[in-house]
Amino acid sequence: MQRTFPVVSLIDGHSVNGSEETFEQSNPDVHSRKPPRRVTEVEPLLTADDVAELLNTSTDWVWDHSSRRAPYLPVIRMSDGALRYRLSEVEEFVNERERASVLRRKRR
Repeated sequence: MQRTFPVVSLIDGHSVNGSEETFEQSNPDVHSRKPPRRVTEVEPLLTADDVAELLNTSTDWVWDHSSRRAPYLPVIRMSDGALRYRLSEVEEFVNERERASVLRRKRR
C-alpha cells in the first residue's frame, strides 16, 4: 500500500491543482540515497590465552602482569571479570620493553 501526500504550496498552504502524489513521486531520489555510514575499524580483542601465545609466555604471566606485577600489560576488564587486550597495545608494550632493555644495555 503506497501512502499519498497532498502537494502543498509553500506560499499559501493550499494543494496545487488539488493533486496528490506519492512520496516516491515527489522525491525521486529517495531510494538512491543511502544514509551516511561511519567507517571505523574495530580492533578485535584478545584473550589472556591469545596474548600468552603471542608473547610465548604462560597465561599466569599474562594475568600477573595485567594486575599486580610490573611491567604492566594494558588490559580491558570486562564486567564479568574477563580480561581482554588490544593487539596494538600489546605490540606497544613489547616495543616499550625493547626500548627499556636497550637503554639498560647502553648504561653498562
